[in-house]
Amino acid sequence: MDLFRLPSALENSRRILVAGAGGGYDIYAGLPIYQRLRTLGKEVFLASLSSTNLAGTNAQVLTRALYAVDPTTTGENSFFPERMLIQFLSRRNESIKTIYAFEKLGAAPIREAYKQLNQLLDLDAIVLIDGGVDILLRGDEAGLGTPAEDMTSLAAVAALDIPTRMVMCVGFGVDTYHGVSHANWLENVAALTAEGAYLGATALLSQMPEVQFYLDAINAASQSTLGEGSIVNGSIVSAIEGRFGDYHRGSRTQNSKMFISPLMSLLWAFDLPAIAARNLYLSQLSKTESLWEVELAIERFHESVTCRPRQAIPH
Repeated sequence: MDLFRLPSALENSRRILVAGAGGGYDIYAGLPIYQRLRTLGKEVFLASLSSTNLAGTNAQVLTRALYAVDPTTTGENSFFPERMLIQFLSRRNESIKTIYAFEKLGAAPIREAYKQLNQLLDLDAIVLIDGGVDILLRGDEAGLGTPAEDMTSLAAVAALDIPTRMVMCVGFGVDTYHGVSHANWLENVAALTAEGAYLGATALLSQMPEVQFYLDAINAASQSTLGEGSIVNGSIVSAIEGRFGDYHRGSRTQNSKMFISPLMSLLWAFDLPAIAARNLYLSQLSKTESLWEVELAIERFHESVTCRPRQAIPH
């Protein structure tokens, strides 16, 4: 019996790009999706909005914002999640040989890069994966988390003409540290549900082969990284393991209060065009060239609107 199920439109697609919305490590959260689709015989590609200085590597340059990273790529030895991941996949004898990495720029060059990638790969579906859930915030919430990278990716993929485009996110609760009101977020999910744009959720369970694949990748990254790897993915892993409350997987979080819960292990799926249409400021990002311009546009918008009040989830 298959425990891990994806929306039917995705399982019926042929050539699918799973892309990390931001942060470098977001693409790791997409590995259960990647593995499920591979099991179904799909042609699956991986991409990531990178936090690495890609210009400081010898990765092949495809556009001003798009690079091809393979296991032999050199440079930026202190922080390079995309290279760590493709090396892990290579050790596992996966057929995939390249991870496409986007330089952390504005919406215009990232849109150009996605269009080039679509032409190169002949895609019929894209999944934009967010480690955390703040990609669903539309701009009038009490707190927006860390939206710049996610919204740059969202704006770029929203401009593509591809039959199936989805947002998936995992890690409900991890954005509390960045001021997100999860009651506001749930209100957004309710609105998407009313539009038919909420496509369901899957619990990531340790007994699923797709989840074991993800756990192996996170453990490999933690061992390879100077430091302790991704706090977000570490929190998701803790939830999958059955941890709860103020549990700290490593020393990086010792000075903060954690709240690990089973909700962190839910993988949520949504229609991407619907999320983009509900966003109140996305059109203002279309001509941005740098991430700084994106951040400034979001900050100015947020200061100009009356925000929904912060609410506590009843308990």
